[in-house]
Amino acid sequence: MNLTKQLITFITLGFFSLAAIANSTKKEIKYLSGTDNENTKTWDFFCTEGRKSGEWTTIEVPSHWEQQGFGEYDYGRDYRTYGKKFNYSKESGIYKHRFTVPEKWEKKKVFIVFEGSMTDTEVKINGQLAGPIHQGSFYRFKYDITDKLKAGENELEVKVDKWSSNHSVNRAERYADYWIFGGIFRPVYLEAVPQSFIERVAINAKADGSFSMETFPVNIEKKQTIVAEIFDPKGNIVKSFESKVSKGDSLVVLSCTLENPNTWTAETPNRYSVKVSLKDKNTTTYELIEKFGFRTIEIREGDGIYLNGTKIKMKGVNRHVFWPETGRCVNSKIDLNDVKLIKAMNMNAVRCAHYPPDKAFLNFCDSLGLYVMNELAGWQNAYDTESGSKLVRELVLRDVNHPSILFWSNGNEGGTNKELDDNYGMYDPSKRPVIHAHHKPGNDYNGVDCNHYENYYSSKKILDGGLIYMPTEFLHAQDDGGGATALADFWELFWNSERSAGGFSWVLADEGLVRTDMDNVIDANRVNAPDGLVGPHREKEGSFYAMREIYSPVKINLNKLPEDFNGIIPLENRYHFTNLKNIRFEWQLVNFSLPQQRGAFQKVMRTGKVESPDVAPVEKGELKLNLPENYKQYDALYLKAFDTAGDEIYTWTWKTDGNTNQVVKLVEKALSEKETERLKALKAQGIEEDNILPIEAQAGDKNLSSEVEVIETEESISIKASGITVELNKKDGTILGLKNDFGLPIPFNNGPVLVSGEVQLTGISQEKGKDRQQIKFTYTGSLKSLTWTMYNSGWLQMDYEYQVEGEQYFNGISFTFPESDIISAKWLGEGPSHIWKNRLQGGQLDVFQRLYNNVLPGDNNWQHPQFKGYFADVSWMEFNTVYGKFTMVAQEEDLFVRLFDFYGISGPTNYPALPIGNISFLDGIPPLGTKLAMGISNDTKSLGPAGELNTMPEPIKRTLYFYFGLLN
Repeated sequence: MNLTKQLITFITLGFFSLAAIANSTKKEIKYLSGTDNENTKTWDFFCTEGRKSGEWTTIEVPSHWEQQGFGEYDYGRDYRTYGKKFNYSKESGIYKHRFTVPEKWEKKKVFIVFEGSMTDTEVKINGQLAGPIHQGSFYRFKYDITDKLKAGENELEVKVDKWSSNHSVNRAERYADYWIFGGIFRPVYLEAVPQSFIERVAINAKADGSFSMETFPVNIEKKQTIVAEIFDPKGNIVKSFESKVSKGDSLVVLSCTLENPNTWTAETPNRYSVKVSLKDKNTTTYELIEKFGFRTIEIREGDGIYLNGTKIKMKGVNRHVFWPETGRCVNSKIDLNDVKLIKAMNMNAVRCAHYPPDKAFLNFCDSLGLYVMNELAGWQNAYDTESGSKLVRELVLRDVNHPSILFWSNGNEGGTNKELDDNYGMYDPSKRPVIHAHHKPGNDYNGVDCNHYENYYSSKKILDGGLIYMPTEFLHAQDDGGGATALADFWELFWNSERSAGGFSWVLADEGLVRTDMDNVIDANRVNAPDGLVGPHREKEGSFYAMREIYSPVKINLNKLPEDFNGIIPLENRYHFTNLKNIRFEWQLVNFSLPQQRGAFQKVMRTGKVESPDVAPVEKGELKLNLPENYKQYDALYLKAFDTAGDEIYTWTWKTDGNTNQVVKLVEKALSEKETERLKALKAQGIEEDNILPIEAQAGDKNLSSEVEVIETEESISIKASGITVELNKKDGTILGLKNDFGLPIPFNNGPVLVSGEVQLTGISQEKGKDRQQIKFTYTGSLKSLTWTMYNSGWLQMDYEYQVEGEQYFNGISFTFPESDIISAKWLGEGPSHIWKNRLQGGQLDVFQRLYNNVLPGDNNWQHPQFKGYFADVSWMEFNTVYGKFTMVAQEEDLFVRLFDFYGISGPTNYPALPIGNISFLDGIPPLGTKLAMGISNDTKSLGPAGELNTMPEPIKRTLYFYFGLLN
């Protein structure tokens, strides 16, 4: 393997520094296990209890033995005893593996390294203990086994106890709200170094260019020199300096100053490298290479968190190391994809909950740019001081040089041993801040309050106080609640508050586990673990799309294009370090397909580039689009923004002329005597005559168009044209039945009924037109009027006006239709996800098509996106049913369509309540709460202004069109 391939291998694996490149002066690596969950090695194995126990067999390493079919499954909450004695399982695994060491290692020191093993790990080499039993699951540990090796074949024996004999380790790691496993789940390898070598370095590189590095030489027998060479991001040497080291020295500090370094931030992840060489005169005896970044993190009490002198705010998320098939045993591709996924949501920060992650994940945070909070385990219970001191050391020693790490978190929600607070600085010369991630007021540390799950108004109260507020968990995302639901209000509060440092949502992905004891079903432990913004395999849920817009560093608040739109769009720069002149913008004018058209749903008709405005970070400005004068001829305007790496930040979409274009193309039907006038007006707008389809053309063969027939009985009025019959109830104006001459009767009926408010019919009138029949119902109460108009072509128009007093969960009308008989739906509107009143963001205009599914939050089914839900700004929707197809078209904008029965959060009562009926056309939909803001009712008001219920200060008038046949 050549050097280039070795470097690529290192970057892919992400476990080691560049010093892993093997030659006599560098650390040499020999894997005993595989490298990750996709590249394993087979060892001998004996499980003491549970499945496949009591006999010697084999196992893949690294892995969790549960995922290999051994032992039993455990979810940590089952064992929370809060200090009470617990008779934990004695489940253990015994591993054996034979290996040889290269002959050239004969004069080298050899270490065996475990990247992670759950939980108590006893290691023997050729029957001899390698060292003390290691207690703690998520930390790298190593033993010097030089004197235990022999020429030829050697035997490794490892005994791993799933539960620790140290009660504080169990309390910190095992009694937790997540899946707990057993086994060697990260790689095991040998390290070989010369007898005299540099064990490690700890770097403190500040934004002003000052560089200091602690080096830890071992077994120095005579005076030598340590030489340091700093390479810039392009690989050029920019500084070289050295220091003498004498016999017996174990710490040497080297320092220099670099003028005007390219600093590291999440927006500018500039990394340098330092090559450290141990030299005997002109001969290099050992060397290592470490990557780092120049940056300065500081907390200014009562003010904020500053990076390189600039106040920053965390757009963060919590992340577990997890993959459904392999648990916490993952690979660098998963780590990389998670970093990209977080950045795709326009986040800039991640909290490693609730333990340090794989080394590869941190490497990608360094190189791609994410702020990291690295955490010592401690889920509501802390390590004792003796064990915790060892684990803090292992945590910091492994991760100290990552520029992405801004904070050390000393445990979670009461899992903080305050005696360990000062230990982090013992190994970290940059003195990163230590924080306490807690869930009760009064536990602030270093001037930062991280209190979990405050509501909007209590958060505001904290921010009005004297502390910096940075919740390390907020808006708990169980099921479909939390996450981006209510986030827009929270983020505006955080962004505009001086003492806010942002926060971290709970949590990135649902922790759904493939159960090898249950036919490989994915188990999220009912309501305990489906807390993600995305599914177990990173299936995108509604919060993913909404967060992209809410957290976009290019902030645009233009909801609709004004009638006199001149191409100028106000915007705000919410980057901390990037000027918008470095962001690329482009516009597109698009047309959408109609329901009856097949093939591509969207066609880009015209495109243009935009001159990027000179807008400094956190300032406001304008974007000027040079659109053609006839832009309203097209259906929609798309505006795309791309960051400095070329990745899309977000795409904003607007209708160019409301729903006019769609109604014109589909169903607008003026009276015949006005047709010439209508065509003239539409052509004046730039709409070609070929795109204007009169209503008669939509019923199929024009010869089928017929004069409307009216059949009246004591209980109903039926209107029929072009083979379509609609029967209306004379008691309330609702549809009693639908049938056509082309297929089966369609059971879309029992509507419209108001989903809120009281109604009483007062009168019925009829009016005959040249090409239509109109039946008008009038009422007292919330519904003012309802008018049905049947055209000769078979199109049915419904006009209604209503106003409901007081607060309501939802406003609008509803119909019934059997859910069992729907096949699919196709619509033009915002998507791809369903929405809530307090999660309207993230939708983009397009034509979407979806087969029916019964996916509901938290039901261990991640067939996203959901079919059922509330969908926004629907212009038209085609319903494909077992009875045939029918189509609805909206004349006015901002129509919500509700599809069937669903909920947002599961519990004793599923939340929130639903409107009556099965298919609803609404002007107001309910907000959604969170798992922790529900109580005995849907308490959404505490989550901010968008959580308020709906009110109707003015009456609403709407026109909907229906065609109960197949469009041509």
